[in-house]
Amino acid sequence: MGDAGVTVSDYIIAVTGGIASGKSAVTGFFHELGIAVADADIAARDVVEAGQPALDEIASHFGSHLVVEGRLNRAALREIIFDNADAKKRLESITHPRIRQSLIEQCKAAASPYAIVAIPLLAEGDPAHYQWLSRILVVDVSRAIQESRLLARDNISQSLAGKMLDAQATRAQRLAIANDVICNMHDLSSLNESVKRLDIRYRDLAKSSRAKAG
Repeated sequence: MGDAGVTVSDYIIAVTGGIASGKSAVTGFFHELGIAVADADIAARDVVEAGQPALDEIASHFGSHLVVEGRLNRAALREIIFDNADAKKRLESITHPRIRQSLIEQCKAAASPYAIVAIPLLAEGDPAHYQWLSRILVVDVSRAIQESRLLARDNISQSLAGKMLDAQATRAQRLAIANDVICNMHDLSSLNESVKRLDIRYRDLAKSSRAKAG
């Protein structure tokens, strides 16, 4: 990812990984070190809040019944796009540009030496949409550990857990886009130490980028 024209708030590290890989733990540790964190999942909820243009577009395309007392009926929308690739693509065309813009604005407003942005489905997206990222950090775990954590966390069947994992990019696909990899197959203490080492590296990289840009 390009680093040209970097300023203090323009050095942006994307954190991604499969479901139940521990992305939230990783971003939480970065936050404890004073690093600003933007989250795509939160942005996705914010862009369809009452009064947002995306909500009006969704209602116009998919039906006004999806907006109840000014708020999106997420369950009803999920039923419409479930197993309907065209509907899903249309929804993404409404929400994804706004989500990305929100993330970019949050990162550029960050006062920390660099910013972290959590994008769970980065490997599944179009690389052309993420040229504003400086680096990609993949939280790596084995599929067996993902499944074990997913079963414990969500109290679901093994069959459903398998389907959820199959619906995402593979471990190999995620690793293929990584600039950095953090292993989360041990305990939280080990994960925290890995984040601290990466923080030192990222501060140096951001400083070097600012020097080059200056």
